[in-house]
Amino acid sequence: MAPPSATTIETNGTSRISTKAPLEPGLSEQQARVQMPKFPGPREFTDRYEEREYLKGRLAAAFRLFGKYGFDEGVAGHITLRDPVDRATFWVNPFGVAFSLIKKSDLILVDHSGKIVDGGPVRLLNAAAFMIHSAVHEARPDVLCAAHSHSIYGRTFCSLGRKLDLITQDSCSFHNDHVLYESFNGPVLVEKEGKDIAACLGNKKAALLQNHGLLTVGQTIEAAVFWFIQLEKCCHSQLMADAAAGGRGGVTVKIADEDAVYTHKTIGTPLAGFFSGKPLFDVIEKEYSADYLQ
Repeated sequence: MAPPSATTIETNGTSRISTKAPLEPGLSEQQARVQMPKFPGPREFTDRYEEREYLKGRLAAAFRLFGKYGFDEGVAGHITLRDPVDRATFWVNPFGVAFSLIKKSDLILVDHSGKIVDGGPVRLLNAAAFMIHSAVHEARPDVLCAAHSHSIYGRTFCSLGRKLDLITQDSCSFHNDHVLYESFNGPVLVEKEGKDIAACLGNKKAALLQNHGLLTVGQTIEAAVFWFIQLEKCCHSQLMADAAAGGRGGVTVKIADEDAVYTHKTIGTPLAGFFSGKPLFDVIEKEYSADYLQ
């Protein structure tokens, strides 16, 4: 059952989910305003060229984060940023450059046809990156950033051919907000499969690519990266929980749908994703100083 503060009684006696107060039972809406201040949002710009330079720095930091979390393996994986100046193009990592070494000046700009039109000295494009991300950016004008890599727990969970169970608060971020792409035809090197992935993703924030790995998207770089990290950890958590429960001859305890809906509205929004991801970027800024901004 949803907590008392999470439900509102209608005149006909039925109840509906309320998002006016935080999860603590019994808090009034006025108390909630004190307990849960408004999240600060992403920076806003009037100059699109200034915005481009800032976001390229954030994208470089995103790759450092992926390297820090061990999401790099060989040359697999990519994160893209829709260019704020020319929204039909996107910035992406050059093929073959280690995530942990990527700088802002290394990023390459790709147009809708796959042509590299600007960027750093290594102008190699991962064909799979283009096929997946170009389709996602075309299908989802709201998406600023998309992230994909062959992370160990994500790709392991994706071999099961199932979506996440609602077994933790964090998993509720993806309640009715992730899909299972039930196909694998090798590396995504053809346009059709990229479009199929984008169509399957629909308006959701994440996809489990069967036998492949995780894909997340966001209206900010911070949100897309945070959703990826959180989804990876949710996969890890469920793999452990399922194994532990199975070893005892039992099953995991699932969160009720109405509680999951309420929790998603608290921690699964685009703004919550940005705010949750921002501290991770602060750590990268502290650890690497200005190196990645070169």
